[in-house]
Amino acid sequence: KNFTRAKELMTTGIYPYFKAIQSGAGSKITVDGREVIMIGSNNYLGLTQHPKVIEALIKAAEKYGAGCTGSRFLNGTLDLHEELEEKLAQFMGKQAALIFSTGFQTNLGTIATIVGRDDLIFADSENHASIVDGCRLAFGKTIKYKHNDMADLERRLKAHSDVQGKLIITDGVFSMGGEIANLPRIVELSQKYSARLFVDDAHSIGILGEHGNGTASHFGLVDNANITMGTFSKSLASIGGFIAGDEDVIHFIKHFSRPLIFSASMPPSAVATVIAALDIIQNEPERREKLWKNTKKMKQGFDQLGFNTANTQTPIIPIIIGEDEKTFYFWKRLFESGVYANPVVSPAVPPGLSLIRTSYMATHTNDELDQVLKIFEKIGKEVGII
Repeated sequence: KNFTRAKELMTTGIYPYFKAIQSGAGSKITVDGREVIMIGSNNYLGLTQHPKVIEALIKAAEKYGAGCTGSRFLNGTLDLHEELEEKLAQFMGKQAALIFSTGFQTNLGTIATIVGRDDLIFADSENHASIVDGCRLAFGKTIKYKHNDMADLERRLKAHSDVQGKLIITDGVFSMGGEIANLPRIVELSQKYSARLFVDDAHSIGILGEHGNGTASHFGLVDNANITMGTFSKSLASIGGFIAGDEDVIHFIKHFSRPLIFSASMPPSAVATVIAALDIIQNEPERREKLWKNTKKMKQGFDQLGFNTANTQTPIIPIIIGEDEKTFYFWKRLFESGVYANPVVSPAVPPGLSLIRTSYMATHTNDELDQVLKIFEKIGKEVGII
C-alpha cells in the first residue's frame, strides 16, 4: 500500500507501462485504436510476421496440439524439442544445446545449477536482471566488476586467483546501452586466471556473427565461450531460451536444473516458430544487412541532431535524457506524435541516466525512419535535450 509512484504517474498522464497493443509486432502497430511506428521492439529481423514462421506454428499446433502438459524431464519432451536443440548446437558451433521455456528461466536455471558453494562469479555490473537473479540463487559468491571495465575485472580476478571455481558472466550485447562486450579481452583474462566464461547472447543472436550466431562468432572466439545463452523472443520470433556448450555440461544441467525440471516445456507452436526463424536467418542474410543499414542511418541521424546515444554499437540505440520525469514526458510526447519507444529509468539504468530505449528492425522503411527522426528533433528541441 505504500507503493504510490505508479499511481502518481497515472494521474499526471505520463505512465508509460502495460500499453495494450491491438495488432501484430510489425514496424507499425495499433495502440488505442491508432497506428504508431514501433521503435521499442526486440523483433530485430522482423520475423514474427514472416509467412514461413506463421505457417510453421500453425502446422505444429495442428499436429501436436496446444501444449505439452509436462516438463522436459518427464512427459514434456517432443521430437520437435530435440530437433531444435540439434539445430541450435550446430548453429552455435557447440557440442550440445538445451532449451528452456523462457529466457529469464534459462539464466536462472543454468547459473544456479553450475555454480557451487566454493565458486565465484565475476559479473558485469550492467548484466541483465535474469543474470542478477541467477547469481542470487547460486550458492557461490558474486563479485561485480565495473561495466565493460577490463582493468577492474582483472583486478578482481587477480585478488581471487587462488580460487579454483571461477565463472565470468557477461552480456554479449547490453540490452539498455547497446554496447558489445569486450569479449577478446575477457577471453584473455579468463585464460590467464583459469576462469570459465558464460556469454548471454539474448540481443546478439541474429545480429552479430558471420551467420548471425552471436558475439563469440563476431570476434572469432566460438571455442572460447564455454557456455552461450540465447533467447527466442528477439530475432527468433517466439518465446523461450537456450544454452549451448560442451555435451557433459549440458547433460549435467538437464539433470539438476530445477527451473527446467519443474517447469512445463515450450509449447510445440513456439518450438516450430524458432526452427522456422533459424532457417530464415541462415538462408536470408539480406535481412541482417538491412537491419545494419537501418541501424547506421538512425545512429548517424540521432548523432547529427545532437542527441546523446552513449556508446551503442548495435540496433539498440539509447537516447539519454537524464531525469526520470523528463524521460516520462519525452515518452508521452513521442507516443502522442505517433512513435512507440520505451522509457527506461533507475534501477534498470544508473540514477541520473534515464533514457528512451529505441531499437530497430530489418523491416523498418526509410520513410518510417525519416519520420521518427523528424519527431525526435521536434520533441528534443521542445524538451531542451538538443
